Amino acid sequence: MEKKKNISMAVIKRLPKYHRYLQELINNDVDRISSKELSEKIGFTASQIRQDLNCFGDFGQQGYGYNVKDLYNEIGVILGLDKRYNTVIIGAGNIGQAIANYTKFDKVGFELTGIFDANPKMLGIKIRDVAIRDIDDLPKFLEENKIDIAIICVPRISAQRVCDEVLRGGIKAIWNFAPVDLDVPEDVTVENVHLSESLYTLVYQLNDK
Repeated sequence: MEKKKNISMAVIKRLPKYHRYLQELINNDVDRISSKELSEKIGFTASQIRQDLNCFGDFGQQGYGYNVKDLYNEIGVILGLDKRYNTVIIGAGNIGQAIANYTKFDKVGFELTGIFDANPKMLGIKIRDVAIRDIDDLPKFLEENKIDIAIICVPRISAQRVCDEVLRGGIKAIWNFAPVDLDVPEDVTVENVHLSESLYTLVYQLNDK
């Protein structure tokens, strides 16, 4: 399915949730589902679901609904999960190790090719058969390997310096777990995961009730 331009980011951010729920339906041997039934499971209105999917094409049939497996595959293509992405993790602390150990990434095309850290005690330790390397080796590694995504899990004070290094290595996509907003060129995509901000939002909602 050819991607259309000017799709709102709100729609894009809902696609992974559709993908996850459709996977659950496949696991439960559900072959087809209506927008109303999907609405009851996922929490969005049936109208919202139809509008979101219509941004990318005609997937459902009136009176039939959606073929679950076909829709799951189509959304995977829209999200780009039909491709392989070479990935490196910089920072092998608790967050970096947790991400490295998340085996589901392999199943959807994210191949961990390198892990880097500044702590000498970490060097050589293997996580899923990938040995942790010295962060000083990162520039040469990026020069010799085509890396698509950098996952930054270093302390705040080091984050921009690491970011600058991966940019020099030609990386155009960064998943940032450092608690700081990175300064990058317009042609580089950054997805920030600020754990404290998420927690503070949760606490606000708890107290607001």
